[in-house]
Amino acid sequence: MNSSRRDFLRFFAMSAAMAAATGVGLPTLALAADDQKPDKWVKGVCRYCGTGCGVMVGVKNGKAVAIQGDPNNHNAGLLCLKGSLLIPVLNSKERVTQPMVRRKKGGPLEPVSWDEALDLMASKFRHSIDTYGANSVAWYGSGQCLTEESYLASKIFKAGFGTNNVDGNPRLCMASAVGGYTTTFGKDEPMGTYADIDQATCFFIIGSNTSEAHPVLFRRIARRKQVEPGIKIIVADPRRTNTARIADMHVAFRPGTDLAFMHSMAWVIINEELDNPRFWQRYVSFVDAEGKPSDFEGYKAFLENYRPEKVAEICRVPVEQIYTAARAFAESSATMSLWCMGINQRVQGVFANNLIHNLHLLTGQICRPGATPFSLTGQPNACGGVRDTGALSHLLPAGRAIPNPKHRAEMEKLWGLPEGRISPNPGYHTVALFEALGRGDVKCMVICETNPAHTLPNLNKVHKAMSHPESFIVCIEAFPDAVTLQYADLVLAPSFWCERDGVYGCGERRYSLTEKAVDSPGQCRPTVNTLVEFAKRAGVDPKLVNFKNAEDVWNEWRMVAKGTTYDFYGMTRERLRKESGIIWPCPSEDHPGTNLRFVRGHDPLVPADHPDKFFFYGKPDGKPTIFMRPAKGAAEEPDAEYPLYLTSMRVIDHWHTATMTGKVPELLKANPAAFVEINEQDAASLGVKHGDNVILETRRDKMELPARVSDVCRPGLVAVPFFDPKKLVNKLFLDATDPGSREPEYKICAARVRKV
Repeated sequence: MNSSRRDFLRFFAMSAAMAAATGVGLPTLALAADDQKPDKWVKGVCRYCGTGCGVMVGVKNGKAVAIQGDPNNHNAGLLCLKGSLLIPVLNSKERVTQPMVRRKKGGPLEPVSWDEALDLMASKFRHSIDTYGANSVAWYGSGQCLTEESYLASKIFKAGFGTNNVDGNPRLCMASAVGGYTTTFGKDEPMGTYADIDQATCFFIIGSNTSEAHPVLFRRIARRKQVEPGIKIIVADPRRTNTARIADMHVAFRPGTDLAFMHSMAWVIINEELDNPRFWQRYVSFVDAEGKPSDFEGYKAFLENYRPEKVAEICRVPVEQIYTAARAFAESSATMSLWCMGINQRVQGVFANNLIHNLHLLTGQICRPGATPFSLTGQPNACGGVRDTGALSHLLPAGRAIPNPKHRAEMEKLWGLPEGRISPNPGYHTVALFEALGRGDVKCMVICETNPAHTLPNLNKVHKAMSHPESFIVCIEAFPDAVTLQYADLVLAPSFWCERDGVYGCGERRYSLTEKAVDSPGQCRPTVNTLVEFAKRAGVDPKLVNFKNAEDVWNEWRMVAKGTTYDFYGMTRERLRKESGIIWPCPSEDHPGTNLRFVRGHDPLVPADHPDKFFFYGKPDGKPTIFMRPAKGAAEEPDAEYPLYLTSMRVIDHWHTATMTGKVPELLKANPAAFVEINEQDAASLGVKHGDNVILETRRDKMELPARVSDVCRPGLVAVPFFDPKKLVNKLFLDATDPGSREPEYKICAARVRKV
């Protein structure tokens, strides 16, 4: 990244924070760009990252003409640059507006009627199930789907067809966070909220470029620093991102050594007596490296392998940084940890999540305002729409698990199914699902509002799998340039964003309603309606899909969640229309929502007469776990042949595969194509100058890219963004996965660079 670009981004981030302090923000600019005065404003949720910012869509003569932030939602009326430019995406002339079919493999897509499309889809799926069994079909969904769509799809496949082959792209980004929360606390999702940012006095940001991936939250953090300069910001990241540039200390550890770094922080905390025995003695259990019960002394002994002087050499950071980070974390009145893909997209992703939780449990920095471990999500509805609804291959709705016979029995009763209808065997996780497609074991697949031919790792292997001659792939996709459509046998045209009514969840357990603001173009239909019609034609019991619209689905979903530890029952459609989001648990219609989970007097699931202030009800003994997770290397480390670390990254201008942001000229001009980011020292040794074309190569593929020479990457590390459909850089990454979460390791592989 050149200096002018970097300076602009830092200026944008800091000026946005100042705007937040003064009440002036980018939404005003978004309105000023369009001189049409809206006839009405309709409430919605931003289409992009997992922050889930509330928006107001301005409508004039039935067309969306403006957008501004919802002042009553958590973002307080503010939007990032991408969010402020959503209207051109909605109104893009590049839309899929009618169903299309490919009559033969390799042939062109041709227009087809909805009746023919749905009949063909139903007959293909029915034939496959009848001939090869239920596990020959699959659903691959998305954190971009509405909550109602994900719940309905999961029900159709798991209850109607009898297969657990239901997965989605949150497997690629948030599965390790799920694994971390559920193993440590017994329940998924953060116990705090975004409001903790305003109370924290220390921020421990690790594996997250918050400034570019979650700009509105970064504004909030930057504002805290501006208003209270004494707060501490520690950023641990091999790249010196714009997030790191506002930090009091940037720890540029060697890629893959963050687990050792966090263990070493714990060593300092214990040996300098900065831990909180009153908390961990009462509320915490310990498990050793073998998975057996242990105790504090066992944990202390385990950490002897991670003394700071040893770990500093492993991480290749000054030893003083370990001591400083540990002291800042423990001594703060309220420490908030924030992390994202740099932690999750690893073969040790679950373990890394566990270690963040360890630090909070060891110090008692948890379940208080500002003190919380907070996983940031990559997509708008990865939490509410996939994790909560059970739309992953090992899950059932509202925190239930497929291997648990009690949970299966509960869902069979709720869904009116005969005993034993839900298979006890988890389905294929994402990487395995596409491998099964390539083998011909999965023959029919629905891919809904996601782009796996662009986003999956080791893409050459994926493209071969999607080209299987016996496959039948259905894509529900709004934009025709999505790479995945090259492999689609049938394309269905969905209503997009505010052309439909439904609920989005976000990273702080908040559910917000996106109301229909405008009609869809052409023949586009709401996906809920499409799924209901498909299911009926494919022979699913009509009683299972007796829904007229998304609200009907939502009301069933509320009932399914009632009485669980994910209780959303109190979130009626009427409330969601009136309020700008509600945070669960919310067990009754008069409940305000829950900002602090596991805390007596705050969390409705903690009995009012519970003897302890904190009750971690996800665990049988009510105690979260400190795990002694050994730090191991990546699946593929650099060597003499491939001496560099390669990592993936995001840019502020684009979201995911740019099928949306690429429709906005301002964003496309700012970052038109992929590049490789190279440290100045490495570039000098390679004879590479800024702007030179280089060959970036791994054991899977090679690619020619322009070089951006800067101080962002630490020496020995190169980074590439994955948004560019003309440069499918995920061909370079390996498809090794975390054994617990099955999330792929996008953040570390071995590479080499040479000048063209």
